[in-house]
Amino acid sequence: MKDMALSDTVLPPQPRDYHGVNWEGLKTLYVREVRRFFKVGLQTLAAPVVTALLYMLVFVVAVGGGRGVNGVAYGAFVAPGLIMMQILNNAFANSSSSLLQAKFNGMMGDFITPPLSPLELLIGFGAGAATRGLFVGVVSLAAILPFARLPVAAPWAVIYFGLGAALIMAFIGIMAGLWAEKFDHMAAVTNFVIMPMTFLSGTFYLIEKLPEPFRSFSKFNPFFYLIDGFRYGFIGQAEGSLAVGAGMTGALVLIFGWVCFWMFESGYKIKT
Repeated sequence: MKDMALSDTVLPPQPRDYHGVNWEGLKTLYVREVRRFFKVGLQTLAAPVVTALLYMLVFVVAVGGGRGVNGVAYGAFVAPGLIMMQILNNAFANSSSSLLQAKFNGMMGDFITPPLSPLELLIGFGAGAATRGLFVGVVSLAAILPFARLPVAAPWAVIYFGLGAALIMAFIGIMAGLWAEKFDHMAAVTNFVIMPMTFLSGTFYLIEKLPEPFRSFSKFNPFFYLIDGFRYGFIGQAEGSLAVGAGMTGALVLIFGWVCFWMFESGYKIKT
């Protein structure tokens, strides 16, 4: 009778233990995110490379011609911006689409059940999205090299701003994916936030050539500093302040990472 009484006792829910790291669970989530975009490689890998090459064709051959920018060949000036665009767009697309699809498939509840902690969810989704952004960036670089001679003046800047941009957009994608309730919401973020900031970032031109108020807006555009710092890593020239760009990049990674952690911790639009 005593054993039956013990077995019939209903134990209260146990709090999560965040002291240890579930390496196996974290690895599984990361591999899941990476396999997602490799399964549809034509869409996630080949399409961005074709887009970058088409931009090179239009802006370098048709528009740029033989002219240069501040003594740098126009192709070498544009190429880093195009590569960074692929990093930004693909890192955002991976984490945002993964979470939004999970909502429609009724899988969101699985992400907040033990044994994965909010920090592990943040790292898994963020690292998976950053991997896609950086991988597409490397493939785009390889595809563009035959059309633009790119020196590497400062490898640290290429790595720092490339990785920083991938993490920033991965975290923005997480926030958008958790916030959005339908695909229209995600399209609004892409069309009215991501795309305008991308095209007003100095990818194809010097921002000093822009008319007001777009010139002033560009100086407060984080994408400008990401692309400018990344371009500096290749050609050794920067239009803006590298110190401001480097500081802003690190700060945004920390701020957006904390916001994503809070969203997972609180179960923002995950718990129903």
